[in-house]
Amino acid sequence: MKTIGLASDHAGYELKEYVKTWLEAKGWDYKDFGTYSTDSCDYPDFAHQLAVAVEAGECYPGIAICGSGEGISMTLNKHQGIRAALCWIPEIAHMTRLHNDANVLVMPGRYIDTDTASQIMEEFFSTDFEGGRHQKRIDKIPVK
Repeated sequence: MKTIGLASDHAGYELKEYVKTWLEAKGWDYKDFGTYSTDSCDYPDFAHQLAVAVEAGECYPGIAICGSGEGISMTLNKHQGIRAALCWIPEIAHMTRLHNDANVLVMPGRYIDTDTASQIMEEFFSTDFEGGRHQKRIDKIPVK
């Protein structure tokens, strides 16, 4: 597995710190694009850095967290090579990998606990893309 890219804003910082310990326990490398504290900040500043790294193949996959998960997800998905999926339960993480080949997992830092985050990450990382009929749909996502 490549280095996993991480990004969050202030509202996602604490969960991102937990994600780091979870990844370290698995022995997986990560690169943290920030933020590095709970001081108020703007999620696009960190989302764009993560998206560029995933698109360039420097990181794969990515994990991003903001308060609701919505803002950082919207920002990530502005990038043509990103398929960021907001997941609040493990079943969504499973389906978004299986059918959408999501390359960035987004979690809502203010709305899930670390137990749920662990379950979501387990599902995200253990599910492979099914391909087949889903590939043609993914091919239609980028704006030409």
